[in-house]
Amino acid sequence: MARLVIIGAGPMGLAAAHRAVTLGHSVDLIEADSVAGGMAAHLDFGGLSIERFYHFVCKSDAPTFALMKELGLAEAMKWRPTKMGYYIGGKIRPWGDPISLLTFPHLSLWAKIRTGLQMFYTTKRRTFDGIEHLTARQWLEGGSGREVYETLWKRLFHLKFYELADDISASWIATRVKRIGNSRKSIFQEELGYIEGGTQTLVDALVRAFEAKGGRLHLGAPATLVKTADGRVSGVEAGGQTYPADAVISTVPTPLIAKLVPDMPEDWKARYAAIRNIGVVCLLLKLKRSVSKNFWLNIVDPTIEIPGLIEFSNLRPVKDTVIYVPYYMPTTNPKWSWDDASFVEEAFGYIRRIAPDIKPDDLIDSTVGRLRYAQPVCEPNFRDKLPPIQTPIAGLQIADTCYYYPEDRGVSESIRYGRMMAEAIPV
Repeated sequence: MARLVIIGAGPMGLAAAHRAVTLGHSVDLIEADSVAGGMAAHLDFGGLSIERFYHFVCKSDAPTFALMKELGLAEAMKWRPTKMGYYIGGKIRPWGDPISLLTFPHLSLWAKIRTGLQMFYTTKRRTFDGIEHLTARQWLEGGSGREVYETLWKRLFHLKFYELADDISASWIATRVKRIGNSRKSIFQEELGYIEGGTQTLVDALVRAFEAKGGRLHLGAPATLVKTADGRVSGVEAGGQTYPADAVISTVPTPLIAKLVPDMPEDWKARYAAIRNIGVVCLLLKLKRSVSKNFWLNIVDPTIEIPGLIEFSNLRPVKDTVIYVPYYMPTTNPKWSWDDASFVEEAFGYIRRIAPDIKPDDLIDSTVGRLRYAQPVCEPNFRDKLPPIQTPIAGLQIADTCYYYPEDRGVSESIRYGRMMAEAIPV
């Protein structure tokens, strides 16, 4: 059995570590943070344990369900009817079902028919290989029409990707539409899931199971070097220590690979460096009253500089209203340098415009999280851009969230890829 070192104790690293130690490998799991979980980890938000970055579960997330069953957590999976809306023209409009589409006042009848058909057929497609060469804009305008793209999508793409908005893959956005579109109780009712106690419940269970089987978790130990000898991995330097290894799995963002693995061939370093990412400043707000009945509220207003609100308390029941406000942007954007208070002031001001009944003293608490490598920029034919997971250095596997393509980032894909990499290690 291999001496395995896994770099990164986010969901993918945890899933890989748990599977590897179950198969009998000797596993050291190394994490730079003081806690395990990565983007799925919780924080103490005024006495409420909640995810630092929002997560939800869809009915297609089979790897999550299988792992939860294996860990004895099947009963912790909860489902709740949810709603989606658009803030447009100064009002919140319902969205996501046939009646909402037909009564939506900002599209012509022909545009409604076209977008309804495109979204329906998207949920039924097995693969999106046929649109892999298209941009999201080309696919949406070709199916639903320019009116729909300009009304519903253009602002959202701009406020997530800015100058990169026209470089986004059709397959990537279509896969997101399919995942949400198929998580329904009926054609009229969306239904999303959450883990009782939040994703920390799954993180804690993975850590317990991993350590109970002899795995070793090292927190506060940032990896600085993957060592090689004779063309294969020999160890990892992290937190001032060296961990000998026959095999290494890295789950850190690909832009960090060139520095972490200096012995990687130069052409491979260039491929990792060419993968573009945008950052996120994610606000978490606690309010005395609700903004709307929607879990997800898209915002297409030219005077509001956020693409939407995720009213998480409309999915996972908690005492107060809890809202995530994501500011995605390239880290070259001047707004990236704003301090936390400026983001909170602006976002809460927008919330009060959307829901005028909310008063200044309704803001109970706020916190702000930041990630420099939050979202890979997946252009058409993005799969061809990705280096293989198994690198030219024997025993070294590398993947991060961009490898989930055309799926978006999510716990389910993290579990699937983590287990897959652990099972690729010779036994």
